[in-house]
Amino acid sequence: MTLSTPPRLITLEGGEGAGKSTVLAALRGALEAAGIEAVYTREPGGTPLAEQIRGLMLDTHHEPAVAETELLLAFAARAQHVRATILPALQRGAWVVSDRFTDASYAYQGAGRGLDLDFIADLERRVVGIRPALTLLLDVPVEVGLQRMRGRGAADRIEGERNDFFERVRQGYRDRAAAEPQRFEVIDASQPADAVAAQAVARLRALLAATEAAR
Repeated sequence: MTLSTPPRLITLEGGEGAGKSTVLAALRGALEAAGIEAVYTREPGGTPLAEQIRGLMLDTHHEPAVAETELLLAFAARAQHVRATILPALQRGAWVVSDRFTDASYAYQGAGRGLDLDFIADLERRVVGIRPALTLLLDVPVEVGLQRMRGRGAADRIEGERNDFFERVRQGYRDRAAAEPQRFEVIDASQPADAVAAQAVARLRALLAATEAAR
């Protein structure tokens, strides 16, 4: 079972405090200015049912999920997200920009929690079936990201993890990017926000041009 790569699927990845919301707004502005229909979504979530699963994963008021439960909840939400939101949008010709996708499971549950990467890859093939054409990885030192995150309100269950967990997550993302350099654009997210957004938009425009040329 192989993964397909829809040319109009873009994902944003990065650790806590990487600035994904700012970049998402910049991408939205660029796509709207180009007159391109796009769906903007997130993980875990992206559908009413998937958002409920998100609550189970991140809520601090129930018993802590073990690593395997967390992983399977993420893929349950992702299965719903792909079939109810992403694929219908792609099939009607829209672009899709998702704040996190399967790479997050490799980074958080794989590198962060220590779960088997081959098991995650098998779930990706069997449950998801697609991977992005472009992944923008906003890479920021853990201390910088956590400093940005402080003051944003109460931390959810994952945001409350220790620094060493987030260091493993960051390395997991960097390993993914090194293994797939054609798909990933690694952006130094410790730069000023406008510089980060400009690099992301430039990479988006390059993808738009390549997609148009291939038609």
